[in-house]
Parts: sequence; C-alpha cells; structure tokens
Amino acid sequence: MYTMKQVCEEANMTYQTLKYYCNEGLVPNVKRDKNNHRIFDEANLKWIKDLVCLKKCGLSIIEMKEYLDMCLQGESTIIPRKEMLARKQEELRTSIKELEDSVDYIDWKQNFYDEVLSGKRPYTSNLIRIEEE
Repeated sequence: MYTMKQVCEEANMTYQTLKYYCNEGLVPNVKRDKNNHRIFDEANLKWIKDLVCLKKCGLSIIEMKEYLDMCLQGESTIIPRKEMLARKQEELRTSIKELEDSVDYIDWKQNFYDEVLSGKRPYTSNLIRIEEE
C-alpha cells in the first residue's frame, strides 16, 4: 500500500495534482486507512502513472474522464479507446512536425548568423530597407 506522498514520488507528480485527480473521480477504487487518509494499491499506482502519461499526451481532464469511463466498461470499449488514442497520437505527430520545422528554422538562422559573423556571407535583412540612390 502507498500513501499520497509515496504515490507522488513514484508517479513524479505533485501532491496537489494527485489530490485533484482523486477529487475529480479519476482514480477509482481508492481506499482509506483508519485515519481516513487515502491509501493506494499497486493497481491504483499503475493507473495513476497512466494518467500522468495521458496528461503528457495532451488529454484534458474531460478526455481523461471519458477514457476512464470507457476503461471501466471493460473489453467492449477497446475500439473507441483505440480511436481516441489514435486521434491524440495524430495530434502529437502534427505537433512534433511543427516543432521539427521550428528547430530547422532556428538551425538555418544560426547558420546564417555564423556565416555573416565569419565573413562568408554579407548581412541582409528583410526588415531593414536600403534606399537606392
């Protein structure tokens, strides 16, 4: 069994986040000890780690609740769960592509500046207009 603090350490999350997830109903089947403190078993911990991953994948709280509801319905909801994750996966792939394009731009710009500073290329700017005489 795990305390809130132990779960937070294991799942690499804040106490406030775990408490929020519990209060929002995202962690089902949580038991309480004799002092009414939440205690978590191995299955809870694994699910909480899944929630951390789902959040990193960009799922909102509402989407995580929808996903949880489907999970609790069992095997009959595997297809809609796969579809939900596939949509999120495509969004992530698009974000990765946009980030790669941004890194490519910065690489190009850094190379341009290096060439200007080393004298290999003259400095030009789209912002500074040189008046023709």
